[in-house]
Amino acid sequence: METIEGTSVSLSAVVPIQTIAKAASGPQTGAYEAVRLNAMKHGILSKLAVLAHEDHAEFADLLAALIEEHQPAGVTEGHLIEELATIIWRKRRVLLAEGARINDGLKSVLRSTTTLVPAAAPFQSELSGEHVDLPRLLNATAERIAELQQEAELDLAATRKAAAILAKGGPNAYEKARRALLPGSRDWWDVQVSEEEYPGTVEGLAEFIRESLEPLCVGMVQQVRHVAAIKAQTLGAGLQAHRLENLNRYETHLDRKFERTLAMLLKLKELRGG
Repeated sequence: METIEGTSVSLSAVVPIQTIAKAASGPQTGAYEAVRLNAMKHGILSKLAVLAHEDHAEFADLLAALIEEHQPAGVTEGHLIEELATIIWRKRRVLLAEGARINDGLKSVLRSTTTLVPAAAPFQSELSGEHVDLPRLLNATAERIAELQQEAELDLAATRKAAAILAKGGPNAYEKARRALLPGSRDWWDVQVSEEEYPGTVEGLAEFIRESLEPLCVGMVQQVRHVAAIKAQTLGAGLQAHRLENLNRYETHLDRKFERTLAMLLKLKELRGG
């Protein structure tokens, strides 16, 4: 009887590690499946390493792969291999925890777009944090970004065309300029008129384009042109490296433990071979 971390385990109940290794490398799928589960069920450390909500079969696959790779002889080498599996499993948890911390930081960063976006490309005076859908930009594929850029440039071109029509004047200038706008911009203008923000005249439409619509279109063009910089700035701000220090130290501890365990295993195999 041996006690490990407060748990009594009978070594006689453990399936011989050589049997696991032999079956794991065998050609029969059914035999491998049985051993894969046995490696999980009967391991001394495995019972404590895998939490109830984690994938026990995934850990068993990892353990069986290590057994097949190192072909242990005896309980000691088997124990060292199981130790390697638990270290790798715990490193997996570190990465999951790191991702959760970064995601949490990103959520707080997304609330400060008015300072974040201009900082992404500080020498672009037309780049602002207004009307920015950061989640959309961060999750957009390269194809979608190309589409957004095309849409923004078309909207800006139509807006400037409408402004030129108004500046030139002539019969029906107001209606021609209104029709020149893209549907989304036209709908926005109609709402402005209905809410009496601007008069439905040449002068009112020209003022709306100058004060609101064109600056927005220019900003959208700049945003999609600088998606890479905005992504980098957002991820950098959301990283909050100081919150990861403890995780980094723990990961370093696991790396060193892995190296020592692997060195002991290889030394045992060398001595056995000699």
